[in-house]
Amino acid sequence: MDQDLEELVRRAEAEWIERFVAGPENLRWDELPPQVGDPAPDLEIRDSTGTRRQLHELWADGPALLLFWRHFGCGCGLDRADRLADEYDDYLDAGATVAVVGEGDPERGAVYRAEYGIECPVLCDPDGGAHEAYGLLDFTVAQTLYHLPELVDRDREAVEAVAERKRDEGLPQVDNPWRQPGEFVIDEDGALRLTYRYQYCRDFPDPRVLSTAIREAKR
Repeated sequence: MDQDLEELVRRAEAEWIERFVAGPENLRWDELPPQVGDPAPDLEIRDSTGTRRQLHELWADGPALLLFWRHFGCGCGLDRADRLADEYDDYLDAGATVAVVGEGDPERGAVYRAEYGIECPVLCDPDGGAHEAYGLLDFTVAQTLYHLPELVDRDREAVEAVAERKRDEGLPQVDNPWRQPGEFVIDEDGALRLTYRYQYCRDFPDPRVLSTAIREAKR
């Protein structure tokens, strides 16, 4: 890992620790999030090459499937990457352009995409603005730590120990530990056709639901 990238990871890991100890903060919508039939939020966002892109480019020629993931050190994200590798051709065959939106900067996004063999573009949302625009706020403690009861009290020493262990395993914990994932199908008119917001970290949608929504959006 080069020195600049190592520094980015170090800062992101420090943010993860501080946010973990502080607990989730953004748990309530100020207004209803985008729903089926609403226009999909169209934002400018950088991809893992650093290129600025408009989200509407993804659905300009047909449906898009946007997969909003948690931080680039999340084990749930690695499980989703494995599933996506198995499902990816089905989504393409159904007619979708697929993109992952992850928290983190492009430099780390590029490493993540290469390391885990993600075929589709990885878009980078370091401030969480795109996630929030799609109604993805923070999970509660229970939704995040249901499988890690020893961390429910968010004791700093225990949290730092987890961070150290994960770093030694080559999977540093970074960015916002509470972020809610979600997956969205958008038609070429820019309307949301499926909104799936996870209820816990591994609440992966059935791929048949996504493929069917994509096919419906092409009609």
